[in-house]
Amino acid sequence: MNFLRKKFLEYYLNPKIDFPVRFDRREYAFILFEEDTMHRHISFKSKEDLLLYLKTNVPAHAYYSSAYYRNPSAETMQEKQWMGADLIFDLDADHLPNANNMSYEEALRAVKEELEKLIDFLIEDFGFGEDELEIYFSGGRGYHCHVHNKKVLDLGSQERREIVDYLTGRGLDFKEIIKEKRIGGEITIEIDMEGGWEKRIADAIIQFFEDIRKMEKEKAIKKLMEIEGVGNKTAEDVYNSLTAERMRRIKAGLLDQATAIKKILKPLVKKVAVSLYSQTDEPVTADIKRLIRLPGSLHGKTGFRVTKVNVDKIEEFEPLRDAVVFKDNKVKIKVEKPFKIKMMDEEYDLKKGIAKVPEYLAVFAIARKFATIG
Repeated sequence: MNFLRKKFLEYYLNPKIDFPVRFDRREYAFILFEEDTMHRHISFKSKEDLLLYLKTNVPAHAYYSSAYYRNPSAETMQEKQWMGADLIFDLDADHLPNANNMSYEEALRAVKEELEKLIDFLIEDFGFGEDELEIYFSGGRGYHCHVHNKKVLDLGSQERREIVDYLTGRGLDFKEIIKEKRIGGEITIEIDMEGGWEKRIADAIIQFFEDIRKMEKEKAIKKLMEIEGVGNKTAEDVYNSLTAERMRRIKAGLLDQATAIKKILKPLVKKVAVSLYSQTDEPVTADIKRLIRLPGSLHGKTGFRVTKVNVDKIEEFEPLRDAVVFKDNKVKIKVEKPFKIKMMDEEYDLKKGIAKVPEYLAVFAIARKFATIG
């Protein structure tokens, strides 16, 4: 038996599956080992039936629908009869800026920052409660956020796309956010500090300038010049202008450095916004029939479990420790592609050739095609 399939079978003999709400109204889909075909249009009447399927078929990937259907096993969407869908956000490190230059661990840290931004938006701007949000590490390079609220069930693709537009800052009218006012012969720039995007941008501007003030001048100017359209002279002028009095005015919403503020506005929006795109560059959230990974199942390309993360424990969650399910008994592998990783709080630096490593690392290396069984 294939090494990975054998290990997955061991897990699925006694798995820790988080069954979806109204699980019998969901469509399920699976990709088996050594296959590219997705087996879908499957439904289960009982939790025991689902567990039996996992144990019998040992899938490399397991999914369920965000949607609820009257007939989830029907083969056409019309026959399934859509009844509504959870609101789901898929954050994947593969689609972050500079993702190709990040290590696996760096990518996981970066996407966690996106997750924290998303949760802040959902709670502060949309008014969802923490108890209405379910967060899962995807088992791969990202996180899934499920919103369980009756108000979102009937939303169509367009309404969900509008939510994505808000989260990503698409279509913001900067003239409405940052307003110019003439007082006497002087032009003052003001920003609303009350809430929504206005407050988010205000907070980002304040934090940005506070960070600049704390830097050494050379480093600060270099940072300012990373902003599109800002040259050395402008950067130096901005740096020199950040007096205590100027910062007081900024914190009061009085942005009297018109040129500098306008130049950093769009880059700051990108920094504050959430990255929410799938591989096809279409918002996952807008798909009302989306298949998402089954919580508690294993990811066939890493061997990690799709693991629940408490909303108030996100910072403490460590995927390369908390989503690991396999043991530490030694396994001999043949490393084909050298790699470094920190897993289960241990540092590993594997070179080409034969190596004896803990089982959990062997599963990861083979699933990622870094190694074969030795």
